[in-house]
Amino acid sequence: MRFLMVPDRLFQCYDQVTPSFLREQGICLLLTDLDFTLAPKSVPEPDEAIFAWIESMKTAGIEVMILSNNRRSARVEQFCGKLGIRYVGHAGKPSRRGFTEAMQKTGVSKSETAMLGDKLLTDVLGARGSGVMALMVEPLGGAVTPWQKVLHALQAPFKAICRRRMAHFSAI
Repeated sequence: MRFLMVPDRLFQCYDQVTPSFLREQGICLLLTDLDFTLAPKSVPEPDEAIFAWIESMKTAGIEVMILSNNRRSARVEQFCGKLGIRYVGHAGKPSRRGFTEAMQKTGVSKSETAMLGDKLLTDVLGARGSGVMALMVEPLGGAVTPWQKVLHALQAPFKAICRRRMAHFSAI
């Protein structure tokens, strides 16, 4: 079970996930979480940096789709509407259901799909269980509540394993 919790790659921020990196991996569908991955939960609309990042993905032929467990669909609808991208709301991550729905909507296979998120128990575990590449970022806005601080502390060993693997492969 522990290997299902280790992301394939770890990034500081979503904008470090580049179209060229995704293309090298054979990815043409990037599923991404919204809250704390693309923007802090307190930020209601995408900023210029997110618009530019989405545009760079579109230009490279990579579709970006939000895969969110957010219980308030209005936030996801508004955010995605402004960006002009599709989404799967109430995705039920780590369940495979949302992942499968997104891939069916786009006609993309597992091997051509990656998931970008900030949480091991939903985003990474869901990606691994669905057979898609698991990419993880540090949460935007950081861990604020006591519960978030506990979750992020529990994630540390798994992120350390990922960092060691990344260092090993870059040294080869």
